[in-house]
Amino acid sequence: MREQLEPIPEPTVSCEKEYRPSKQEALRDYEINIRFLSRGCVVKVGCKEIAFEDVSKAMAQLNEYISGDTWEVQNKWRKLLEM
Repeated sequence: MREQLEPIPEPTVSCEKEYRPSKQEALRDYEINIRFLSRGCVVKVGCKEIAFEDVSKAMAQLNEYISGDTWEVQNKWRKLLEM
């Protein structure tokens, strides 16, 4: 005898947030180096290097990276560097 098969219910869509590492975890991901030049500097984060004509602008960007929402700032720079 065949039993009546019942359909499997569809899984409910969860509203889980995307995983985001803590600020400390995100900062540990990439080594940060600063090379000062006769005019400006080069900031290296991980394997990417960004040249700045003005050291104060470089420090402002680096400060944003370190003190802000590191995950958001990393995503912003990834988008710019991957173009």
